[in-house]
Amino acid sequence: MFRLATIDGRSAFQFDDGFVDVARVAGDESLGSPMNAIARFTELHALAEKAAAQPRIQGTPGICVPKPSKVFGIGLNYKSHAAESNMELPPAPLTFTKFPSCLAGPTADIELSGDTVDWEVEIVVVIGKGGRHIAEADAWSHIAGLTLGQDISDRKVQTTGKPPQFSLGKSFDGYGPIGPAVVSVDSFPNPDDIGLWCDVSGERMQESRTTNLIFSIPYLVHYLSGICTLESGDLIFTGTPDGVGMARGQLLKAGDVIDSGADIIGTLRNVCVAGK
Repeated sequence: MFRLATIDGRSAFQFDDGFVDVARVAGDESLGSPMNAIARFTELHALAEKAAAQPRIQGTPGICVPKPSKVFGIGLNYKSHAAESNMELPPAPLTFTKFPSCLAGPTADIELSGDTVDWEVEIVVVIGKGGRHIAEADAWSHIAGLTLGQDISDRKVQTTGKPPQFSLGKSFDGYGPIGPAVVSVDSFPNPDDIGLWCDVSGERMQESRTTNLIFSIPYLVHYLSGICTLESGDLIFTGTPDGVGMARGQLLKAGDVIDSGADIIGTLRNVCVAGK
């Protein structure tokens, strides 16, 4: 099992009491790059075991997957969210993109783009071994690990025009906090059953489990790889459950604190600040 974070831009194993630099444990400076470490995820299990006995360093985790080639988002992937949105269930994964420049660390501030910004807690898939036409039965072997994310969305920008185009409304700088680490698949008793939740300024807004996904994580990997070649480091935001602000009539404002959590993975804490 491993938890792969970044400290000062370098890949590091996360433990309860600190971090250990991956490259120093391996004696291989190329593993200091988080993207290289993700691509070589099969080596990380043995290295993490070795790292457990090494002295710890301290620091604040940054973006655990800093330079993915592609970032996919999946809309309406929980029945409860489709229902609160008054929308039909999609016949296939409703896919959009978030530009990689939107990614942020687990404690980064969120600079609001206006008064129609919303929260969406999600489990995020991190591809380790790329490929095309990946069989659903083989999908988990292509996944380096899972992390947690917030698909922050400017609803006004997202829904402008007919038909609307989602990508820009979900790609403002900072609108993709992820982390705190990439957690290996074998860390989960059942990787198809993970609890996740979101609190805004101390009030529970969202809570569900990935057993409620319409399209499972293995199916998403299979489906997307049938359209384009998946590459190491690609991210899939797998969808959000009910409880978003748009359905509640309550959107984000400066000073709000978004606390997101998931079983095994851990938590994000992001403070909303006024935009410029």
